[in-house]
Amino acid sequence: MDMGHKTFRYKIYILLEVNPAKYLPSKILNIFLIILIVANVFAFAMGTVDSLAAKYGIFFEWFNIFSVAVFTLEYLARIWCVVEYPHLKHVTPLKARFGYMFRPIAFIDLVSILPFYLGNIFGIDLRGLRILRLLRILKLARYSPAIETLGRTVYNERRALWGSLIIMICLILFSSTLMYLIEQDAQPEKFGSIPMAAWWAVSTLTTIGYGDAVPITAFGKLVGGVFMMLGLGMFALPIGILATGFSQEANRRQFVISWGMVSRVPVFHGLNPETISSIMSMLKARTYTMGHVVFKAGDIAEQMFFITSGEAKAEMEEGEFKLKEGDYFGELALLEDRVHSGTISATTQLHVLELDKNDFQYLLSIHPEINQKIREEAMVRQNEVATAMTTDKSNV
Repeated sequence: MDMGHKTFRYKIYILLEVNPAKYLPSKILNIFLIILIVANVFAFAMGTVDSLAAKYGIFFEWFNIFSVAVFTLEYLARIWCVVEYPHLKHVTPLKARFGYMFRPIAFIDLVSILPFYLGNIFGIDLRGLRILRLLRILKLARYSPAIETLGRTVYNERRALWGSLIIMICLILFSSTLMYLIEQDAQPEKFGSIPMAAWWAVSTLTTIGYGDAVPITAFGKLVGGVFMMLGLGMFALPIGILATGFSQEANRRQFVISWGMVSRVPVFHGLNPETISSIMSMLKARTYTMGHVVFKAGDIAEQMFFITSGEAKAEMEEGEFKLKEGDYFGELALLEDRVHSGTISATTQLHVLELDKNDFQYLLSIHPEINQKIREEAMVRQNEVATAMTTDKSNV
């Protein structure tokens, strides 16, 4: 990627914010930060061992200072270069930076370093708040697609999870009340009130059963056995919901590529079966849920996408454009070897065929007719954008 004429701030933006999959400096930086985050949590845990703290306390302290310096530099650099996001060009730098600071991931970055400065610069005794250093482990969410997938799963299944939570609360209240009525006379020290009986209900329904509070009456044992079996089903609900949702979310991006699916793409119309079969081996299927961002303006172009079903929108400096079945996007950045100039997001559930950059170049080299179609369509799009801009200016 050529950045010879770019500003230093833009280079930092590319280093920190662009997908590191095929950009080596960004990948190296991410690996370094991940190792540093894990090492921080390990050092914090080892520092609570008295023998290790006495022997290596100075090392742990200097390592913490070094880590805070790196994390602070990273935090400030992200705030500084956030104005390079193309979709924030119309926003004032101050507003863009404040908007970033209130994002959850930025808040985690801040909280993970804040105790150090409050304690050392302002003299505030925050020994009890050093536990906040453990929040640095949450910084890994920035580098883990699996955590992002889990977050989307919780959000997508929020109604079902809320329903199961209500069921569990009702079950706890009902079982603790019933056990209070049955056992209060026999064991007033353990079941003398509903809150006291609730401890038994929680430990029993979750199948943990500490054994510190157990029914001793015959009827109490019978009721306790019933609630044990109910607990197996009720408290397995959220686990099943999350497991199923996570599996569906992880697999939702992929679907089977068929010969008919590829042949229906307009740019591949008229190709013989052998050619389509060879193209099928180059394509990867992806599915994006409504609202999911396929790529952002400023991201390094690594793929071209063909829409097989669903709709998307392209947000560019010139305005918004609708993309539908049969359209494709991402080819301009690949043809011109530059970053994406717009942000593409799904407006419905979107099924696309993804063509990698290397396969894209190979496909154009062996199939001149496809090369010509794509370039002609790209020229038409550029003319449409230019016409739209001219029309907008004339209407002002």
